[in-house]
Amino acid sequence: MKFLDSARVFIKSGNGGAGCVSFHREKYVALGGPDGGNGGKGGSVWAEVVGGLNTLIDYRYHQHFKAKTGIHGMGRNRYGANGDDIVLKVPEGTQIYEEDNETLIADLTAIGQRFLLAKGGNGGFGNAHFKSSTNQAPRHANPGQVGIERTIWLRLKLIADAGLLGLPNAGKSTFLASSSAAKPKIADYPFTTLHPNLGVAGIDSREFVIADIPGLIEGAHLGIGIGDKFLGHVERTRILLHLVSATEENVALAYRTVRNEVESYGHGLAAKPELVALSKCDVLPVEKRTELVAALTRESGKPVIELSSVSGEGLDSALRQMAVEIADARTAEEEVVEDTRWQPVHDQ
Repeated sequence: MKFLDSARVFIKSGNGGAGCVSFHREKYVALGGPDGGNGGKGGSVWAEVVGGLNTLIDYRYHQHFKAKTGIHGMGRNRYGANGDDIVLKVPEGTQIYEEDNETLIADLTAIGQRFLLAKGGNGGFGNAHFKSSTNQAPRHANPGQVGIERTIWLRLKLIADAGLLGLPNAGKSTFLASSSAAKPKIADYPFTTLHPNLGVAGIDSREFVIADIPGLIEGAHLGIGIGDKFLGHVERTRILLHLVSATEENVALAYRTVRNEVESYGHGLAAKPELVALSKCDVLPVEKRTELVAALTRESGKPVIELSSVSGEGLDSALRQMAVEIADARTAEEEVVEDTRWQPVHDQ
């Protein structure tokens, strides 16, 4: 399945059915009076989060969605049926924006969550509705209310617990493949990863989701390389694992390059907790490895994990630290939710 994280969609809710102008006609019944029924309501357009999806590829070729029009009212006080709704099924983490692609309408993060995008038009009243003591034979009815037309953007931001950062060929995909059942493409040339990958890792009976995104290079926030748009897929993570390859000539510069791009991207990403790891350590002698770890520690200001996803060295340590940080973040989030719950105010 191809990965698509952005789609432009046109939607239109259904028009309401028109009311009917009719008078009762029956043998031996004089002055039967108005009996025109009301029109049915037009169908609405909804967005709903469903499981089993992690891409918006369904909206690449099908981009127009129109709900059904309500059925018109009929004589003998028969009301028109409501038009059928349309439901846009989207994956968890989908954000919906106005046509300007900047104004957020909804952020859908839980399976089963629904959001009304365009309400169907109300049905028109038939002439029976307008009957009164002063107007016993109304000869008019309402047309149905016109539906709503709008163009929206769907933008997917994957929901994961941890995100992987680094330059191209920093070993992110190899780490994901070694720590989970995911099978990302792995090769010895830059930009092997062209779209995000997800994997479920486990350590000490705890599981969490890791997101691997394409590598960043200097100037990515200006569109150089494949840009930094994929950083949106790690915005929702609780922790970042920053991998720096031991094959880099200057590991401090490699670390700073990626951090500068993260800071330029914004959206609070630079403030997330970060673990730093020197990957591909198995290719270096002990003396050189110690030198690079010291340089990376000075630059990042954090303890550095010595990691080799191929040999497994440091893999459990990295996963264990990630699991602890994620658990702490979840606990903090639950405490915030608990503090914001309504509680009764007692008079002193």
